[in-house]
Amino acid sequence: MSERPLICQPPAGVILRVQKRQLRLIDWGLAEFYHLEREYNVRVASRYFKGPELLVDLQDYDYSLDMWSLGCMFAGMIFRKEPFFHGHDNYDQLVKIVKVLGTDELFDYLDKYNLELDPHFDGILGRHTRKPWTKFITPENQNLVTPEAIDLLDKLLRYDHQERLSPIEAMQHLYFAPVRSKAQQETMGGCATGGGGVLGTSREGHADAPDAQQLEAAK
Repeated sequence: MSERPLICQPPAGVILRVQKRQLRLIDWGLAEFYHLEREYNVRVASRYFKGPELLVDLQDYDYSLDMWSLGCMFAGMIFRKEPFFHGHDNYDQLVKIVKVLGTDELFDYLDKYNLELDPHFDGILGRHTRKPWTKFITPENQNLVTPEAIDLLDKLLRYDHQERLSPIEAMQHLYFAPVRSKAQQETMGGCATGGGGVLGTSREGHADAPDAQQLEAAK
């Protein structure tokens, strides 16, 4: 995969293999290389995962769009509600988002980027206050909705794309601390020990480079 930044728009093409703890992106048909200040087509991404920027025709979006899509997937998983934002068309999709994130917050976002809503929204948008995420907790999903999960979700599903977590920030979030801890334990447990450390030391006192067997064990 290229090291250049990409806008992936992945939800329509994600395979999750729970048993093997693997997540794969399989559909790159709408992927774009990201170029600063370039305008992009807003007619991308599956409707249920479209970020607000696509629905209000903000064309100079960036890869934070994928973090919104991730937030939609995550909300569906922890609240057991798929899709979480279930709009009947692109207009209704924004209405569904506004009913959760609030009307005032939407207009603050529009004002910040000097955007105007399509007149079609005049009769359907309504006025809505922001709902706390705890409103979506039920007896069926309460075991999945931890404080860490709520905090991560809240930092992904933001109108303003500049306020969303970056991929690296999301990976460093406390919600994933058990995953990082387990991965570290498996890596440390799989490495050969020698010289009182994870890797052996050479006569010069420098850590020896891991051999092929050590690298394979650490995978």
